Amino acid sequence: METKYVFVTGGVASSLGKGIIAASLAKLLQSRGYRVTIQKFDPYINIDPGTLNPYEHGECYVTEDGAETDLDLGHYERFLGVHTSKANNVTTGKIYNTVITKEREGAYLGKTVQIVPHITDEIKRRMLLLGQSGNYDIVITEVGGTVGDMESQPFVESIRQLQWELPDDAVCTIHLTLVPYLAAAGELKTKPTQHSVQALQQAGVHPDIIVCRSEKELSAELRNKMARFCNVRQGNVIESIDAPSIYQVPLNMLAEGLDEKVLQCLGINLYPQSDLSRLRAFLDRLYNPQDRVDIAVVGKYVELQDAYKSILESFVHAGAANHCKVKVHYIHSEHVDRSNVAEVLGPMHGILVAPGFGERGLEGKIEAVRYARENNVPFFGICLGMQMAVVEFARNVLGYADAASTEVRPETAHPVIALMEDQKTTTVKGGTMRLGAYDCALEKDSLAQRIYGCDMVRERHRHRYEFNSAYLQEMEQAGLKASGRNPQTGLVEIIELPQHPFFIATQFHPEYKSTPENPQAIFVAFVKAALDYKSSKQKAE
Repeated sequence: METKYVFVTGGVASSLGKGIIAASLAKLLQSRGYRVTIQKFDPYINIDPGTLNPYEHGECYVTEDGAETDLDLGHYERFLGVHTSKANNVTTGKIYNTVITKEREGAYLGKTVQIVPHITDEIKRRMLLLGQSGNYDIVITEVGGTVGDMESQPFVESIRQLQWELPDDAVCTIHLTLVPYLAAAGELKTKPTQHSVQALQQAGVHPDIIVCRSEKELSAELRNKMARFCNVRQGNVIESIDAPSIYQVPLNMLAEGLDEKVLQCLGINLYPQSDLSRLRAFLDRLYNPQDRVDIAVVGKYVELQDAYKSILESFVHAGAANHCKVKVHYIHSEHVDRSNVAEVLGPMHGILVAPGFGERGLEGKIEAVRYARENNVPFFGICLGMQMAVVEFARNVLGYADAASTEVRPETAHPVIALMEDQKTTTVKGGTMRLGAYDCALEKDSLAQRIYGCDMVRERHRHRYEFNSAYLQEMEQAGLKASGRNPQTGLVEIIELPQHPFFIATQFHPEYKSTPENPQAIFVAFVKAALDYKSSKQKAE
């Protein structure tokens, strides 16, 4: 069939969950056998979130082909279990960069370059790009921000034009809005939704379906009222009530008939039944844990959970796989030192040292690694976490007190972590790190090989600095093992301590590829090790 397009916009407030609604709809359509993908259009002028502070925009997610993208693409992949790509995340910065470059090249033949048609034409081209590949039956496009934002206007205008240019049954528009509950009045208020839809309609876009985020159930009277005043069909006002887990939302949307209403809007009236048995099995394990472990995530962006979103979700997946609840304790690495590390980390059953950049909080991460190594606490380091594990080993086992990464101490006499060779001539910061998926060959009989159950894996990266192989032989002789290496370059990808109950760290980011139905292997093993540590600790007491 010809590719169909679904557009998801938002109003009233940000962070209502457009990405979760888009991903949930995609999951339902996929479960019926349709080939579905989701793309995110972000209104900010940055080319991508790669140079943004995590406090600004949350986690920077990395795709298989090396794109630095919005964290919503992580939700898309976790819900669908399929890879996204550079084409799935578009920003205003990318749009303007393309148009200005074409203007400099003379592509517009001297015409005055304007928002309409040149910017909107480029937006529309990218909105249709994935659909024109022939790989998808339905393309869902989420537009960031809220209706009425100055930055979002060109995207809304592009949707208006596509509603007019494409066949009537080729486009369906969903508007997510808020129906707040006012405790003082004891009632839900529909006026914010009415005003939001009016703003969208004034821009020329008429939503086919309204999804209402609410803390309370919507009565039939309220739904009919919003349908009447917002000019949508009765029955096309959908309730999205707060759920105990984001992975419950697809089932809630199934109960509301969102997928059926979208298919009807797209002129698809005969469709197979959905199969969500694996999702239901995951939720059953999630909601009925048999045990609990406490795991510390030591990092410097702990005030904002979205900064470590994929790690947090990976623990949800791994916990369910182990039939236990993982209680994550965020520990600010700036507040950890030799005097308090035992008090802070002593109650934990596992310690993860998180990725990041820059000098702030590094000494606290090193101290957390030392505590885990010396006290046989299960340890897992990711990216910078691996690098700090190497620094800690060099300082406290090899005796190199000044060992460091050249990222923060270029003058160190023992640069055990150094800038990658191909990064030394790079001056542009955005999109120039080692990004995307690379092969990693696993050492025979290593912990890494036992975890993965194979000899070769392919994981995603985001870094400029690497293990300095000049120190590899000395470190291995002292007990640190390089158990995973890139077969093309020899880059050390995984380190472990065979004499430790569970001590592993990776240069890559395994959290990017974990899903509810296929939890990432290292996270599953780490949670299992934390359970074993808890059990042995209880027996000792």
